Amino acid sequence: MWLKALALILCFVFLPIQAETRLIMVEEAGCMWCVRWNDEIGPIYPKTPEGRTAPLQRLNIRATPPEGLTFARRLHFTPTFVLMVDGAEAARLEGYPGEDFFWGLLTQMINDAKLPWVK
Repeated sequence: MWLKALALILCFVFLPIQAETRLIMVEEAGCMWCVRWNDEIGPIYPKTPEGRTAPLQRLNIRATPPEGLTFARRLHFTPTFVLMVDGAEAARLEGYPGEDFFWGLLTQMINDAKLPWVK
């Protein structure tokens, strides 16, 4: 019995703690690049490893950011994609460079932040 309890305690001590990760998409009404991202990427994003690793949260550029999020600098452009890890900005992509470049840049952001991929 004590062996099972010890094993359980060791699992909690040595298991890596999963960081809360999300991709904030800063957008606004009338942003043609936001519309383009929504058409090209939006429907498939949650089904991808990137979408599972960094679930999307939308934020209107004119809205007050939710409590607990710390951006490295002010948000000026839409769309802006901010990779947040435990509430702090880890990486930023300003603008939408098109579908072909978006995936590679997002992958680089996730890898640079040393995040574990969710498959």
